[in-house]
Formats: sequence, C-alpha cells, structure tokens
Amino acid sequence: MARFFVAGLINIETTLAIDNFPLEYSPDNFPFFGVQSTVSGVGLNIAKALTTLGNQLDLASLIGEDENGWLARKALAEVGIDDHLVLSNLAETAQSVILYEMEGRRQIHTDLKDIQQQAYPILKAQKAIEACDLAVICNINFARPLLAVAKEAGKPIATDVHALVSLDHDYNQDYMRAGDILFMSDEKLPESLEEAARKILDRFNTKILVIGMGKKGALLAVREDGFIGRFEAVKTRKVVNSIGAGDALFSSFLDRYLRTGDPYTSLKAAMVFASYKIGEKGAAQGFLNGEELDAWVRRIY
Repeated sequence: MARFFVAGLINIETTLAIDNFPLEYSPDNFPFFGVQSTVSGVGLNIAKALTTLGNQLDLASLIGEDENGWLARKALAEVGIDDHLVLSNLAETAQSVILYEMEGRRQIHTDLKDIQQQAYPILKAQKAIEACDLAVICNINFARPLLAVAKEAGKPIATDVHALVSLDHDYNQDYMRAGDILFMSDEKLPESLEEAARKILDRFNTKILVIGMGKKGALLAVREDGFIGRFEAVKTRKVVNSIGAGDALFSSFLDRYLRTGDPYTSLKAAMVFASYKIGEKGAAQGFLNGEELDAWVRRIY
C-alpha cells in the first residue's frame, strides 16, 4: 500500500445523455434518467480511484463555502477521504456540464469560477508532500506552486496535462518539466505519437510517458529501456460514457506502478481499470477495487 499526495480539482458534475452529436435544437427534451449530478473533478476522480484500489492519500483542493462545497465534503467522507487539506477559499465551487452519446463521445463544459486566480498555500501541504511516496499534481493553477515543494522534498511527481495542442504550450511547461511520470491525451497532438514521445524524452526529464488514445489504446515510452510502443485497448463491458477514462487510466497506472515497479504490466492493468470504469455515467463512478481489478486482468490477459 502506497501513500499519495494528490492536488487537483473538485467540482460538481452534471451529465446529460443525448442521442447523438451534433445536437439538434429542440425547446423541450425529456431524457428520463439521463441527467445526473455528482461530485467529480480530476483531483477527486484520482483520489477516489486510488482509495478504492487500497491506497492512503492526502487530497489538496479548493472549493467554495456554498452548498456545492458541502456536497463535495459529504462525497469525500462517504469514500473515506479526509478533507483537512480541502480548503473553502473560493467564492463558489467549480461546476461542469457534460453531454454524452451512447457511442461514448462526450463534450465537456467546465466553469472553474475563480479557481484559476488562486494558489494553494504551500505551508498547508508541506507535511503531506514530505510524507508521500508519490506526489500527483494536476495541471491546474492553484497546484502549480506545489511542484517546487515536491521537488525540494525529493519526491517523484506524476502529472497529466490532458489534451495538448503543442509540446510548447506555455501553460503546461512547468508540469512537463517537473513530471517524472507524464500522462497526456492524443486528441489534439499535431504530430505522430511516436515523434511526440521522442521529443518529450529529449526535451524533458520524463522517465515514463503514457499517451492515451481512447478506444485505440495507449502509447507507452520508458526512458530507462529506450522503449516506445503502443498497447491495444481492451473491452470489459459496454461503454456508457467515456468521461473520466483518462483519470482512471492515470490513477490505476500509478497504483500498479508503485506496487510493482513495472510500467508495462501497470499499463495493461490500467487499461482494464479504465475500460471497466467507462461502463458508468459519471467520471467518479465505476472504479474496481484491487481484488476485482486482479480478477479482470487475469480474465483479459
């Protein structure tokens, strides 16, 4: 069992099931049981997945002193995540609305309120970072100062920069320079994944890189072995909503990698975990526990 430090977003997520994209205009719609609101956000999704897989962690985040902030704390308590580093510093808790179709495609609308103008207080997080085995620092502005804290403490850092339009994107440079384990999506990369992987390994100190490819699988690059290769996707159950698949892949990879030190088997297990997760509507739903994941890995491989 590993101990993680996680810094990332918590928000209220509303999902809406639609027939297909593009969405045609209609003044009235009645998608029975197609609208759902839950507590989610990248930070919560990762923390909940890691907890479900049997790890200990400290979660640092910012929410509002509003009803949605209360709902966030209630959701954390229900899954056994301590909220002492979740600070009510915002005017309002962030929210998102996600439209999704049955084929798995989704469109995300995220209202971050005033969170991008905030910085997490370093002294609040110092002890938790020093106590962790791995610092998972998400690419949101308030977490940016914590990269230096983790580096100074000698802790490995994992981060996910999601969909990049360019490897030179200013917003993500701090995270890409700091990340020992770096995840991203292939959705907006303007070049071949193999070429992007080679550039990242040349330019940054990345030890392990994973580029998620959705239903096509994932690319893995391991600096120590000189390996760059693709892994095919697996199927465990019917896809309902692909939202949160990247967070699930990221968190379950970290869980397995800290247990085994093997990036190859860790990615295979993570792909099973993510495949199972997207059989649910919400980004923070559908997580297997450690024993269930082991059983599915044996069944798939």
